[in-house]
Amino acid sequence: MDLPDTTDHHHEAARFLAALDDDWATLVATFGPCLHAPKPARAPWQALLRAVAYQQLSVRAGDTMIARFLALYGAPDFPTPEQVCATSPEALRGCGFSGRKADTIRGIAEAARSGVVPTLAQARDMDDEALITRLTALHGIGRWTVEMMLIYTLGRTDLLPADDLGVREGYRRLRRLDRPPTPRQMTALALPWSPHRTAASWYLWRVPR
Repeated sequence: MDLPDTTDHHHEAARFLAALDDDWATLVATFGPCLHAPKPARAPWQALLRAVAYQQLSVRAGDTMIARFLALYGAPDFPTPEQVCATSPEALRGCGFSGRKADTIRGIAEAARSGVVPTLAQARDMDDEALITRLTALHGIGRWTVEMMLIYTLGRTDLLPADDLGVREGYRRLRRLDRPPTPRQMTALALPWSPHRTAASWYLWRVPR
């Protein structure tokens, strides 16, 4: 499953979403073409680990924990799964990870070592739901975490994380609603945005307050 041409796809997505209605047209005009930039060289297990680090935290706090995590291994490069498996829970908690996150991180590394977490090449040949089903079986890994990997590492272009409060709150502000839609409602509302639901998510994350 090849990655799309980013520039062409972003312009196509902007035109598509702007044509939906006046609210979307105004939002797209405010921000221009989608600037979503996936990291296609990142291994899936690394992407999952990073997504766990950022769960329920600000970007700044997540960045700090990842920096401390990498510093454990004395190099800017990401450690191997074997190195993470050999790292004590106490050392991981010293980076700022909760005990639960430390256990999840070690579990991800073990799953990468055993082949449960696919390689980047293998993951590119799997569809979204197959990856979500396979990876949410891991302790501490929910659908949102896998969706972040699909969006930011595999560059999937038609995925909207309906559980993401930022997406749902963005839609509430876009439509000037009293409350955000539920995840199930958000999934249904997003159907007409296919095949550009990832770009739609990018815009919804940026709806002005």
